[in-house]
Amino acid sequence: MSNTFLITVIFIVLATFIGAFIRGRHRDKCLKDFSGSPVRIKTVGGKDIWGVLSVEATGLELLYPSPYHDQDGHIETSYILYKNEYPNIVTIFRFFEELDNRSKISREKELNKTYRPKGMKRLNRRIRNMFNTVKDSLMEILNLFIGQAKRTSIGGTVIGSQDKYLKQIGSEVKGTLLTSYEPLLEKYVGRKVVLHLRYGDTAHEHHGILKEYTANFIEIMDVQIKSDSESEIRTADIVVPRKYATVRHLGE
Repeated sequence: MSNTFLITVIFIVLATFIGAFIRGRHRDKCLKDFSGSPVRIKTVGGKDIWGVLSVEATGLELLYPSPYHDQDGHIETSYILYKNEYPNIVTIFRFFEELDNRSKISREKELNKTYRPKGMKRLNRRIRNMFNTVKDSLMEILNLFIGQAKRTSIGGTVIGSQDKYLKQIGSEVKGTLLTSYEPLLEKYVGRKVVLHLRYGDTAHEHHGILKEYTANFIEIMDVQIKSDSESEIRTADIVVPRKYATVRHLGE
């Protein structure tokens, strides 16, 4: 067995394990905060989906409170939305009144910790952002190292033969290592903000506390949601796609 063949096998195994590890663990933090809670998802086209949210790395599932019989007579107990369908999400609502007593208490504690965080919580976030910034440089360092190694006679022969496996590993790692750190948003985490949400010809403004943001979503807590008739106001936490939503103003 040649050394080149052995190295090829090692790279294939390594790419497989790294890819599986990353795909199995990486879940959007904003979505994960709502996991286990009853939510309502409003989608493009006006469709509403209700259920208890379960979030995985490859998508999400809404578990219905009771079996649903569709018009064809099928029994449905959940709705699955795959990750590539996330662009169809307009808003995810978690209404306070629909939580059980234990979840309400837990949510209130989280709200108190979120609004104007002090001391250790803010320090932990700064440390996390520092490590995220370091992680953003890892791919650049890796690419630089590979580029330098390719210039040597031995390194060029070995690495050149494994180029496609290096690219496979890089593509698996890149999406997880790159952070969505946004200085303009970061300084308002834990503060009241005004969120501008626009999709199609519809526009809304929501006032609440900026809890978290990721590359794809923004999470706002303690939002007052008006009914269509505006006769009822409900307290909710919401997650909205950054594709449609912008934090436009400081709200305090």
